[in-house]
Amino acid sequence: MPHIKVKPFNSAIVEEKIPRSSLLTFRATAVNRGDEIWGVQLEDKEFLLQVKRFDTYVLIKYDKVTRPLKVNLLKEALKRIADELELEVIASNIAQHKESRYASEYEKSIEDFYEIDFPFEKVSVEVGFGSGRHLLYQANKYPDTLFIGLEIHTPSAQQVLKQIELQGLKNIWVVNYDARLFLEMLPSNLLEKIFVHFPVPWDKKPHRRVISPSFLAESMRVLQKGGKLELRTDSDNYFWYALETFFGVPKTHVEVRKNEALEVTSKYEARWLKMEKDIYDLYVTCQEVSQARPPLPDFNFNIVKYRKGLEDVLPQKALVEEDYFVHIERLYKSGDNLLLVKCSFGSFDRPEHKFILLTQEGCRYFVSPPVKTSVNHKAHVKLTELLSNVKCN
Repeated sequence: MPHIKVKPFNSAIVEEKIPRSSLLTFRATAVNRGDEIWGVQLEDKEFLLQVKRFDTYVLIKYDKVTRPLKVNLLKEALKRIADELELEVIASNIAQHKESRYASEYEKSIEDFYEIDFPFEKVSVEVGFGSGRHLLYQANKYPDTLFIGLEIHTPSAQQVLKQIELQGLKNIWVVNYDARLFLEMLPSNLLEKIFVHFPVPWDKKPHRRVISPSFLAESMRVLQKGGKLELRTDSDNYFWYALETFFGVPKTHVEVRKNEALEVTSKYEARWLKMEKDIYDLYVTCQEVSQARPPLPDFNFNIVKYRKGLEDVLPQKALVEEDYFVHIERLYKSGDNLLLVKCSFGSFDRPEHKFILLTQEGCRYFVSPPVKTSVNHKAHVKLTELLSNVKCN
């Protein structure tokens, strides 16, 4: 990912440049550490850069939590910072490449679904579409259905966006996000089908599996009565784990099939078939109409502001509750009026990683609030208590 390696320089020149910089917004230093973090604003996007000092050079690189989707934006920021501060660059990785023109109206962010109109009466979701063969096939076969494809692997998402345009499809939305959080954004009783084909088994880290009791519950909420969740896997372990999960609820309707040929074959399935592996299908049918989804929660910090000494009294250890946690991982200070808090929180198996920016004027998530799930809101309430109710010097 983008970075520059420069010769050592005096940090005072950063402080001098910030007031008149069109790019840098603040510089903060890690409490009890030497690392720095710089706030950047470019093309209406905010993000952070990490600054690490070594004996013979300084490394300036992207911050994983706040990085923008457009990689060229990071590269442009690094180049302009080097120019503004007149830094002597030793090595860099900021050569810009032509941005794909396929990022389009069919690419949606998780925030889009807070309030969104669905232009099709029929809607289905595919979780982890990979190469996109099944997703594209379904969209071509059923042009009256909107297919929402979820994929956390960015190159795969970009390739499907390219195919959407090349094939002239109008009924696919691509979301580069974790399906386990995404379903909470959808209205109840919306979907006809949820496809989960060949998910990563995660035999050594079962908490990372897509299929779980909470995922099943959300799937049944967003499916219409008669709608189906379809799992297809080549893993014996995953099959038996999923079957146990599906039968772990009081009332369910499950169909099991083995080695059934589909109309379209994914690249993974083709590989497993050559190896003569068994392939299992599990179909779970939604049997009732669900209640409407509650309103999405509010994630504002309202009257929270920075107060002197706050950084000295915040808990250093993770706070663990029954269904969520809050962990303040690192603190960055700038002068006497700015504190940047790096934290993780929310669900144990799908935590959020965020920065919180506190000044004497107010407090906000930097750069965006967490996904508006119920468990994240519980963690947000706890964070609000920690940032506002602790006794400061």
